[in-house]
Amino acid sequence: MKIQDFDLTGKRTFIIAELSANHNGSLKNALDTIKAAKRAGADSIKLQTYTADTLTLNSSKSDFKINGTIWDGKNYYDLYKEAYTPWEWHEQLFSAAADEGLICFSSPFDKTSVDFLEKLGAPAYKIASFEITDIPLIEYVASKGKPVIISTGIAELEDIELAVETCKKAGNYSIALLKCTSSYPAPINEANMCMVKDLADRFGVISGLSDHTIGSTVPIVATCFGAKIIEKHFILDRSVGGPDASFSMNELEFTAMVKAVREAESAIGEVNYSLTENQIKGKEFSRSLYVVEDVKAGHIFTEKNIKSIRPGYGLHPKYYQSILGSKAGKDLEFGDRLNLDDVIFKNMQ
Repeated sequence: MKIQDFDLTGKRTFIIAELSANHNGSLKNALDTIKAAKRAGADSIKLQTYTADTLTLNSSKSDFKINGTIWDGKNYYDLYKEAYTPWEWHEQLFSAAADEGLICFSSPFDKTSVDFLEKLGAPAYKIASFEITDIPLIEYVASKGKPVIISTGIAELEDIELAVETCKKAGNYSIALLKCTSSYPAPINEANMCMVKDLADRFGVISGLSDHTIGSTVPIVATCFGAKIIEKHFILDRSVGGPDASFSMNELEFTAMVKAVREAESAIGEVNYSLTENQIKGKEFSRSLYVVEDVKAGHIFTEKNIKSIRPGYGLHPKYYQSILGSKAGKDLEFGDRLNLDDVIFKNMQ
């Protein structure tokens, strides 16, 4: 599965900087954020393509008031009107990302946004957590034949099964599932990173993380569980504010996270019982059999005159019991390595 030239089946994790509402209504902020994301080591910048009208209704009824989140008291319509990325910016943002060598794609929220992104040549689509139950949207996105990345933040197992099945019914098997905790910010003890591996194993797809926790710990753990995608909200400066500022990483933090993820990738390695050059060198510090008292030819080896000690240049300690009671084949001095040729074994006497 590839997004442009990035192979998600390789060893390298695809790291996405989520712009979301962190432009705070300024095109310059958005463009500067793209440049900062590149400096921080991101592989991709992701947008969100909607308007308040494509997401909700402009209603003052109680159903449309937000409660129990960092956006308490806000009206859905007003929040999305504040947070949206103007569609007239998209072409310039895609172009700026390309100039920086970043892959740019977006989360669409209705058919019109999908059609709009298709005209911009979007290489993939992200289904946001709250849209995982919007089966008509997923079906339409999947029909475009591009990779579909689906966040699972509010999903029960049957929701994920239905979303995956919908993509496959549309003939699209380029599916990635992201473990996500739809809480802003998300408590680290609810991250459940073991789900990253389970999603991959259970559904036979690429898996990863869409993260709203504070810090780099969860992305590092996700990488160790096999995450091939890491998505984090990215902001130039949290002090500027905005709907997503409190759970977004700045450039310094994002850079540190990328470094940690890349180190985790390197540390994971592969199943291989052969030794590296450094490990072979380290064997010098292992135990081996040495002569610890002078021994004349024909004398018996005992616990007093041979011993398993460091360094590891002598005979393997596995021979210790066989050598005890055997005879020395030649004169040996204190500190000599013991070799097989030095021993006349008991069963050969």
